[in-house]
Order: sequence, then C-alpha cells, then structure tokens
Amino acid sequence: MSEFFKDYFRRFGTEAYSYPTVLIELLLIGAGVYVVMRFLRGTRGAGLVKGLGVLIVASFLLVDVMAHRFGWQRIEFLYTKYVWALIFAVLVIFQPELRRAVMRLGETHWLGRWMSDVEHVIHELVESVKYLSARKIGAIIAVERETGLGAVAETGTPVDAEVTADLLNTFFWPGSPLHDMGVIIRQGRVAAASCQFPLAEGEEGLPTELGSRHRAAIGLSQESDALIIIVSEETGTVSLANRGRLIRHLSPEELCEHLQAELQGTFANGKHPARTAPA
Repeated sequence: MSEFFKDYFRRFGTEAYSYPTVLIELLLIGAGVYVVMRFLRGTRGAGLVKGLGVLIVASFLLVDVMAHRFGWQRIEFLYTKYVWALIFAVLVIFQPELRRAVMRLGETHWLGRWMSDVEHVIHELVESVKYLSARKIGAIIAVERETGLGAVAETGTPVDAEVTADLLNTFFWPGSPLHDMGVIIRQGRVAAASCQFPLAEGEEGLPTELGSRHRAAIGLSQESDALIIIVSEETGTVSLANRGRLIRHLSPEELCEHLQAELQGTFANGKHPARTAPA
C-alpha cells in the first residue's frame, strides 16, 4: 500500500504529472465541488453529498486501490457492482433531495441579487408586521434571495405589485380570498399570494406549540435561502425562519435589524441571532 503511494507521488514533476497540470485539475475539482455544495446548502442534500463523498473516497482507498495493488480480482469486480448499486440506491431513496437540488440549480439567479430599494421593502414589511401582530392576524411572508421560488409561486395567485404594508395587510385580513397560506416577495415586488409552502419534514427538534405556518416557514427555509416572516394567529408573536432555523419572539425593531443584516448580506457586528431553535 505504501509503495503504491510512493510510486504515485514520485510521478509528480514528470510530463504527465507536471505541477501546473495537477494544480489546475485540483482547482477545477474544487470549484465543481464548491458549486454543487453551494446549490445544496441548506437542504438535506448537502449532508447526502458529504456522506457519499466520504464513503466513496474511503471505498476507493480501502478497496479499489488495495484490490488493484494485490490483484484481488473478485473484490475489484464486486466493488464495481457496489458503486453502481449505490448510485441507483441514491437516485431512489433520496429522490426528493435530488429534485430540490435540481430545482435550486435551475432557479438560481446568476446575475446577482435583485437591485430594488431594500430599505423601502424592509420598512413596509415591518409596518405590516406591526399591524398584523397587534391584531393577532396570522401571516407568512417569504422574501426571495438567490434561490428562486418560482415553483412555490406557481401554487398561488400571481400578483406583481409594489410592496406596501396596506397591500400585505389586505392579503392576510380574515375573510380575504387570498388570506390563506403565504406571500412571496421577489426583486422588491409582491410576486404571488396564497402560495402553498412545503411543510418541514420530520418532527425532531420542533417545539410542539408550533402551528402549520411555522412548520411551513421552516420547510421553505430548509429548501431555499429565503427569509420567511411569520406572525402567529394565536399570540401575535413574530418569528423569522432562515436556513432551517427559527428565530422567535422578535420585536419589530429586532425584525428590522435581522432583515437589514440578511438582505444586505452581512452582520454589522459579526454576531448571529441568539434566540434560535433548531429545525
């Protein structure tokens, strides 16, 4: 085994294994891995890729290299079948995660974030949340970022209107035709209303008092990088879901700070939210 690696590293510097060639190859591989993990970030698919990577590397080092080195033909034959069986199992068992990853790949905005007036949108959101929270009117609002929410928006009613507190309050007013489910904000405009958000999968780590709005917010935040604002119908409590985590019991001022920090891409003081509950 040690001789195999010694022989491999001795090849560096030769014409076939020149240092520039190896460096370029490693950079391309690293870039490919980074792009894949970036698309999968925040989903269970990210853990799947990491686990598969470790498993494949370990299998290659312990089985394929040793079998090839010592002439273990039967193990080498079975290893090939094992890899194909593993790929097939991944496609079948983890089909939902792979579907989400492909959806995120197709909907990611390559040209950067929306360039609308962020401060105006945040102001209107906070004003709406103040109104809804004081009257205990349930609401759930998703602010799209890099990951597109086109598939979710298609489940609701297209709107395409300027973001205003009055409009949002009208959507969620009890008895309104669009008061059920959620609103999506895209590129500084209200894209759709009455949208069905995916519920969080599994019950582990979720507080039992959470209702369907909170579970839908966590579910959407697990599949995308959207910021989801929730107003509880029972208590008027304001929460924010971000990347699978729920920040609860926010005041309007705290909500404004979180939105500004996230939508502007950085925390001014380098600190992250303190009151979080794992999803």
